[in-house]
Amino acid sequence: MPNDYRDLKQRIQAAGLLRPQPRHTLSQLLVAAALLALALALVWRFRQPALLVLSTLALSVVSVQLAFLVHDAGHRQMFAHRGPNALVGLLLGDLLLGVSFGWWVQKHNQHHAHPNHADLDPDIDLPLLAFSPAQAAAKRGLPRLITRQQVYWAVPLLSLVVYGQHLASMRFLSCAHSRYRRWEVAALLGHLLLYLGLPLLVLGPWRTLLFVLVHQAATGIYLGLVFAPNHKGMALVDASAPLDALRAQVLTARNVRAHPVVDWCYGGLNYQIEHHLFPALPRHRLRAAQPIVRAFCQERGIPYYETSVWRSYQEILHYLHTVSASLRERIQPDQSGRLAP
Repeated sequence: MPNDYRDLKQRIQAAGLLRPQPRHTLSQLLVAAALLALALALVWRFRQPALLVLSTLALSVVSVQLAFLVHDAGHRQMFAHRGPNALVGLLLGDLLLGVSFGWWVQKHNQHHAHPNHADLDPDIDLPLLAFSPAQAAAKRGLPRLITRQQVYWAVPLLSLVVYGQHLASMRFLSCAHSRYRRWEVAALLGHLLLYLGLPLLVLGPWRTLLFVLVHQAATGIYLGLVFAPNHKGMALVDASAPLDALRAQVLTARNVRAHPVVDWCYGGLNYQIEHHLFPALPRHRLRAAQPIVRAFCQERGIPYYETSVWRSYQEILHYLHTVSASLRERIQPDQSGRLAP
């Protein structure tokens, strides 16, 4: 019996694309360090509120670039052994971003194992948004009101993403097992000291509040806009319609058309199909893997979907609006005269 995934992986391996690239990783880390130093210098230098906001927005861009590196480390793209990858994850994730590396790896691995699965993918189990009519129908109270008009709420709600990550990190480290728990707790405490203590000393309380609010919101929106096109609006999977290993990754993912600027802004995640098929494939080699994967899918008759940046967002918003349509229908009274729920 043919094994499509095995056959494709053999082609990727034959092209030499799966080997870690530590030298390239070190150059990425140096570039990220330089950008972080520049962004922090801008925040330090410009204290006027308008200029502080602009400097903070620049820091948000750098923060997301750091998050991409944490993502790469979590997939062990950087180094051949676990230790150096974990060190990068702890320093960049816990210490600099305030997000548990252990929590992120556990959650993200579950997503990779079950992408767009209605019951098993944590990325489509959100309290205030629905990605299927069944999810929409199950909402109650305030979540139901928001879901009803979720096409308008989707982007503003992204401003809360980072707060959710902080809370999830604290819950994870207080309740769940983490291989590096002590180091993570220490790093998160160090993050609080750096992220709140230094700005309070340098900027004062009100400018620090402005800095934190803008940075958290902008970082969350940027992260959300990068991760949303990956799967939202693509095929949903459940136990009644299982897919094989290759189709479970290809049919549930959307690629955003490559361009050097897009590749940088998305951290390589615009090659979502290739990334999901081979999570350990180094980011800078995804572009070389794409024609191999696309040609293989064409040979086996597997739909391979790619679109533009703007079209991807149009598709997502249209999908969200369609999913919540039943909640916007006029509520009719039943035979007793009472409004149906």
